[in-house]
Amino acid sequence: MRPVSRPQPPATPPVAQKPVEVTAVPSKPEVPPVVESSPAAAPEALAGDALIRQQPIPPPSEPKQYRAIGLVRGRYTPTDEQFTRGAMLTSDGTEVEAVLLGRVMSLVRNHLDLEQQHLWVVYPRTREMRQDLHVQIVGVWEPEKLNKEGEDASELETSPQAAPASSTPEDSGFDENYFSIRGEVVFYSAEEQQIVVKIQQAPRKTADREKAFKLRLDGVLSSPKALGYFWDLQVERRGAALVVTSGTPIGLVPPKKKTASAGFKRAGDRRPPQRKTRPVGAKSAAPAGAPRREPLPKPVKRAEPASEG
Repeated sequence: MRPVSRPQPPATPPVAQKPVEVTAVPSKPEVPPVVESSPAAAPEALAGDALIRQQPIPPPSEPKQYRAIGLVRGRYTPTDEQFTRGAMLTSDGTEVEAVLLGRVMSLVRNHLDLEQQHLWVVYPRTREMRQDLHVQIVGVWEPEKLNKEGEDASELETSPQAAPASSTPEDSGFDENYFSIRGEVVFYSAEEQQIVVKIQQAPRKTADREKAFKLRLDGVLSSPKALGYFWDLQVERRGAALVVTSGTPIGLVPPKKKTASAGFKRAGDRRPPQRKTRPVGAKSAAPAGAPRREPLPKPVKRAEPASEG
């Protein structure tokens, strides 16, 4: 027997689908992401950065910024024992002690002729109540010469001598003996024309404690608000002396908060003193080596002799 095939339903004709019109939606213009401008990225900040590069001594970053920096033209001569220590013979014939800081040592050793005079950027130091000037060399201001010699860009970025090729020592705006001293006046004598300024140093590391040093200056102040006030002083080097030419009081320096030292504790931490006790019946031991004394004999009363009658 042949298998009987089931009848197939008639095939439905395909339905013609209407073309769907796709309308192009106009794309919205892309909005650039909002980026908050930081002081370093702002045009004003970039202009200020360029201004710093055009000056050996940049303007203060804040009203009460501590600093002591200046310019000295002279010839540096290192000692035979150590290249970073030596003396500087200034253009006026004054000899002062000088040291090279680490970040400028390679620049001086490899790119400068020490037989010639240079305009040095220095940190001044004086000893306590003595006009004994010595300097720490932090840079050199010769942008044209250094740029022609193809100085390494990294050293130019980290040294005060960094400047565009168009800058010259004459357009820096500072005299070769100019110093900027900003700090707290801790001593002032108008009669003796002596000023001592305390400069606070920022710690290099977070855990380090703040350090400070004092500079002795000559001159007078233009305001009675001297002691305890922060001053912006314009100073000129005259020989081995730093003489104040002008100054502006910025404001009173707030006193530092006193921290509790190890010797002082809070009132709640005080404990009553404990008295030392010894066991009952214990005799006090005689000090070692003390001579033993015999008890003194008691006086004996003698009998009086009977008188003859």
